[in-house]
Amino acid sequence: MSRVRRITQQQQQQLQQQQQQQQHLLSGGISSSSATAINTDRLYDSHIPHLHDSDSDLESERKDVPDPDHSGGSGAFLDLPPQDQRNFLLLVLLYFLQGVPMGLAMGSIPFLLKSRLSYGQIGVFSLAAYPYSIKLAWSPIVDAIWSRRMGRRKSWIVPIQTISGLMLLWLGASAHDLMEHADTRLYMFTFTFFMLVMLCATQDIAVDGWAITLLSQENLGFASTAQTVGLTAGQFLSFTVFLAFNSPDFANRWFRAVPSDVGIFTLGGYLTFWGWAYLVVTVGLAVFNKEEKIGVKEGLGTVYKTMWKVMKLKHVQTFIIIHLISKIGFQANDAVTNLKLLDKGFSQEDLALTVLIDFPFEVALGYYAGKWCATFPAMKLWMWAFIGRLVAAVLAHITVALFPRDGIVGSGYLVVVIAEHIFSTFTSTVMFVTVSAFHAQIADPKIGGTYMTLLATVSNLGGTFPRIFVLKMVDWLTVASCVAGAGGNAGWKEYSCALESEKHRCKDTGGICEMRTDGYYMTNVAEGVGVDGVAVESVEGMVHTNTDRPRIPQNSD
Repeated sequence: MSRVRRITQQQQQQLQQQQQQQQHLLSGGISSSSATAINTDRLYDSHIPHLHDSDSDLESERKDVPDPDHSGGSGAFLDLPPQDQRNFLLLVLLYFLQGVPMGLAMGSIPFLLKSRLSYGQIGVFSLAAYPYSIKLAWSPIVDAIWSRRMGRRKSWIVPIQTISGLMLLWLGASAHDLMEHADTRLYMFTFTFFMLVMLCATQDIAVDGWAITLLSQENLGFASTAQTVGLTAGQFLSFTVFLAFNSPDFANRWFRAVPSDVGIFTLGGYLTFWGWAYLVVTVGLAVFNKEEKIGVKEGLGTVYKTMWKVMKLKHVQTFIIIHLISKIGFQANDAVTNLKLLDKGFSQEDLALTVLIDFPFEVALGYYAGKWCATFPAMKLWMWAFIGRLVAAVLAHITVALFPRDGIVGSGYLVVVIAEHIFSTFTSTVMFVTVSAFHAQIADPKIGGTYMTLLATVSNLGGTFPRIFVLKMVDWLTVASCVAGAGGNAGWKEYSCALESEKHRCKDTGGICEMRTDGYYMTNVAEGVGVDGVAVESVEGMVHTNTDRPRIPQNSD
């Protein structure tokens, strides 16, 4: 029994090293989400694949103890053994498939809906992204329940991808009708994508767990690389690339001699293509890939009990509160700024160009943020980036206010939008990398997986739960009236046109919607007052008074 405990301790230490390496890899290039581009907080997934804290689970997941001196891998993809190369590409493919629906749900579709829905209604659709931020709640179930015949991970991946593919095919066939009647079918539309994102989040848990057995022990570092490359590529394709090729103006300008009123990609066609791709990959995975039959089934109680112990720690509770409130101050910038630009007349083509230019800066800045973490205290950097992100919200505020009154976007204004977007990306990237590094520093190595996953989940939730309230607040604070147009009816009676449906009604009846008070500006200012000052004070106090890891007492129940 003592030998098992020694092995377990070694494995937990190695697990912690892998987590820290994952932070370095993520900060060194590609985040697991193009979240800056998609205007959501990063869906960084530090779900250490198995979340196991029991001896038997650790033993069953990896038969041999990894050598800490050889955890860094061979250094380059071409240096990997052929089997590891094939498995690495398989992981990239599986993560890529997850990124495709995520890029649509949190990137493209909200922008496509803006011409039909109000900000508050788009806030309702933003609920579709929540499963990725709360998947910790069911991740132990994915680890504990599986079929020995099919394999521990394929028991989840194969059926989930099959259901996802069928849902994508259905959405492809229904996309046009759902988009045209989005205001009356909003809740069904949201629920469908909520379920699709939940399937992607569940698949992500299973793929994370599979990664540590697909790759050889000395090359486990490539698992996080596969995740970041695959997820980023899938989301980038479904947001930036799709948004550009869905734009009729972009297609007519660059690819067509005869103009058309539709883009090269339609939403229905794109969804249908990826639905079939999901099914083809799933069939190939089920038929041609054999999973090693290892693992011992365990109960769920251990992991949930450990998570509860972590949440009872005083400093962890403080940090959870900070995570939940610290991102409120710039939610209007993250969630509304690009939508407001589109509302004012900024073209879909220019938005796609902005995000495309922003992407390499996100990669490069992530690398330098990772280097800074090795030199400066992580939370000091976080606080400076936090202030910078508030400044970015102010700059976004000014950028929107300076939108050309004639609605014509020249090259000068486009450069201003791109520069503001890059600065916002910079501050967001530094906050993400530094807080991830801080998680790795404070996590108790004995329960590293559960500890890291809990903190990352709360951090993600802090960036998603305020979104619906912020978007609805923009509608609540907006005051606009529909007045008679030139030569209009003398008996015209003004009415509110703050919501998108009312704007269309006003335009269709020959009226002019005059903005009296723009809720975007009021929300952007109001949410940054008070709450974020409390967050900075709390972080400073915690960093200066607690340099040790908050640990679970040995005699805790």
